[in-house]
Formats: sequence, structure tokens, C-alpha cells
Amino acid sequence: MSNEKSGFSTKIGFVLAAAGSAVGLGNIWRFPYLAARYGGGIFLLVYLVLAVTFGFTLMITEISIGRKTGKSVIGAYTDISRKFSPLGWVAALVPVIILPYYCVIGGWVLKYLSAFASGGGSSAAGDGYFSDFIGNAGSPTLFFVIYIILTAVVVMLGVEKGIEKVSKVMMPVLIVMTIVISVYSITLPGAMDGVKYYLKPNFSDFSLKTVVAAMGQLFYSMSLAMGIMVTYGSYMRKEDNIEGSVRQIEIFDTIVAFLSGLMIIPAVFAFSGGDKSMLNSGPSLMFVTLPKVFDTMKGGHIVAIVFFLLVALAALTSSISLMETVVSIVMEKTKIKRLPACLIVLGVSFAIGMLSVLGYSAWDSVLIFGKQFLDFFDFLSNNIIMPVVALLTCVLIGYVVKPKYIEDEVRLNAKFKSQGMYRFMLKYVCPVFMLVILVSSVIGYV
Repeated sequence: MSNEKSGFSTKIGFVLAAAGSAVGLGNIWRFPYLAARYGGGIFLLVYLVLAVTFGFTLMITEISIGRKTGKSVIGAYTDISRKFSPLGWVAALVPVIILPYYCVIGGWVLKYLSAFASGGGSSAAGDGYFSDFIGNAGSPTLFFVIYIILTAVVVMLGVEKGIEKVSKVMMPVLIVMTIVISVYSITLPGAMDGVKYYLKPNFSDFSLKTVVAAMGQLFYSMSLAMGIMVTYGSYMRKEDNIEGSVRQIEIFDTIVAFLSGLMIIPAVFAFSGGDKSMLNSGPSLMFVTLPKVFDTMKGGHIVAIVFFLLVALAALTSSISLMETVVSIVMEKTKIKRLPACLIVLGVSFAIGMLSVLGYSAWDSVLIFGKQFLDFFDFLSNNIIMPVVALLTCVLIGYVVKPKYIEDEVRLNAKFKSQGMYRFMLKYVCPVFMLVILVSSVIGYV
């Protein structure tokens, strides 16, 4: 294996890999419970508006930075401005923090998949099943190890032979599976009330919290401000259209997020007889509430297997991109080959991930600012570091090197159709939104 710079062989390979990175637990697990909590239809509307403006602006910026410099996130920011080189290191911290706990949650998904596949669905739907599972370190460790090794194997194979090939198979399968379960979900008795709640905006439910929650979800869902899109951009061919690719990535990502809400919200409505309180179970929706839904559905056992397989595939596409980002940094900085770089990242990620595993069992009394390890890592990366990276990136491109730096790269082989909106969002809107997110996160507004 060589440590020479590899890349995607086709435009569709790049789009599917980047979309695979964006599509993950953020779409299938996080999006539905946030949509349910913040007003259904109005949250969906706000998210869609932010995706085509704010999300588009940041993704164009990050992919262009990667392709223009041809480097991973640390080298890329150093190339742009020596004064902003520390920003690359801060951005690089995000996947280092997220990858371990993301793989722990991926392990939880594999546990539920194995439970339903082996006929233990009724047990998995029991009240204490999830807390008993994470409260004993043995089983979570086993599934965490399986999951992180699966991720590492794909990354070891490289960009073209590993990430691109896997994405070309998994993304279409993911879309088909999501559509199938969504159709099944909305045909359940009583599900149409959930469809109405999810699709019809109620403007009386609109608040600043809705906007802040949708903005936070956008980061998580689209893999923004964590070095991933910079890394994938560095693998992108010069002849491919950046603006068109970003639009396609957004479409893939938004379709899966939209369909995930359509899978879950109507099903919970049908199961609960229209009781919205079950939708407020938050992060536990997927591991506590949904197994109960599946257990009482006719044919729910099969639906559960398909659902958790879908979630496992979606999570895997994202953990692959997280690991690839860290591996690319290690290779670039140490000049070692891909295989040893992967093994180093695997070892470090396992050690950090075990903190999240033990944080719910043997070390459950150890808290950081009142949070268990996994919750603290999630808060630190998503609510603090990522908004800071996005804010300083907007300042760097908007005011230090000027938007032309990005616009020239986008215009290499096509007209930049959204240039006016891009410049306005980058200089005036995105920085304000970042400050709002950062302040609201720190003061615990959401």
C-alpha cells in the first residue's frame, strides 16, 4: 500500500462517498427525534431552508478548500493562511473526538440488529433492556470492537478500492430500504395523523429554539466543520463540477433525513394512538421506543431487522469518513503508509471509545461537567468546536483571503450559478448564525 495521494475515480463515486459521510446516525436517529420535539412540519421547513442556503455555503467552501490545496484539513488551512493554521488542528480534533463514541453507538445498533435477527425482539422491547445492555461493559465492548474493525477494514483498502466501492453499493441500498420502510410506516392504522404532524408546518410552533436545533442538526447531518469535506475535496478530480456535486450531496442527505422522519414519526403515532409524548423520548427514541413499536406491529420483527440493518449501513458510511479524515492527517504528517496509519488510528480510537463504553457501566459515577463521557464528547464536538471552526472559516474566507479564493476553484470548469447567494451567506449570514449557535449552546438554551 502506498501513501501517495489517492482519489475518487469518478464524479458519482465522490458524490456517493460524500453523501455517505453526510448520511448517518444524524439523519436516521437524530433528525426524527428533533423534528418530533420541535414542531414536526415547521422544523422540517426550517431545516430545508437552512440546508439549501447555510449548508450549501459551508459545504462549497470546505470541498473547494480541499480540492484547491490537495491536502487534509491541517495542511489545507496552513496553505490558505499561516496565521489560521491552528484552525486546521482544531478542525482535526472533531473527527478524533467523534469517531470513537460514534463507533460505540454503531455497536449498539449492531446489538439490536443481532437481537431482532436471532428472535430476541420481544426482549429488546423490554423496559430495562437498553439500560441493562449498556450498564454491563462486556457486550457493548464486543459490539464496539466489531463495528470499529469493520470501519477500519474499509479505510485500509483505500479511497478508490475501499470507500468509493463500498459507497456505490451502500448508498443506493440505503435509499431503497428507507423508501420501503417509509411506505410501510405510513400505511399503518393511525399513521396519517403522524404524517400530517410531520409534513404540515404549524407556524405557532416556530421559535428561536427551532432554528438553533435545525442549525445544530445541519452540522451533524452534513458532516460540516469536522474536516471530512475538506479531506474528501482533496480527493476530488479537477474536472468535476463542485457546485453540481454539492447540490447532489445535499439532495441525497435531505432525502434520507426526510424519509427517516417519515419512517419513524407516523409509526410512533400509530403505535401510541396519537400520543405525542412518546416522540419526546429524544435520543432514546431509536433504542427504547422503536423496539416497542416493532414488537407490537404485525410483521414488525422483519421491519425491525431491515430498519437496524439500514441504520448500521448508514452509520458505517459516516464512521468510514470520520476514520479516513484522521488517517489522512496521520499519513500527511508522518509520511507513513496507509496500513500502519490505520492501525494507529484504530488503536487510539479504541482506547478513547472505551471511555464511552465504561462511562455507562464501571465508570458511571465519573462525570465531566455533570456529563458522562459519551455525552461530554458529543457536546464538546457538536456544540462548541464545530461552530467555532465554521465561524473562523467564514472569517478566513470571507474577510482574510476573500471569497474569490473559493469562487475561482468552483469556476474552474463551470459557471458558479449561486455565487451571489454564496458570497452574501458567507460574509453576513453564516457568521451570525454561528455566534447564535455557540452562545445558545454555552448557556444551555437548547
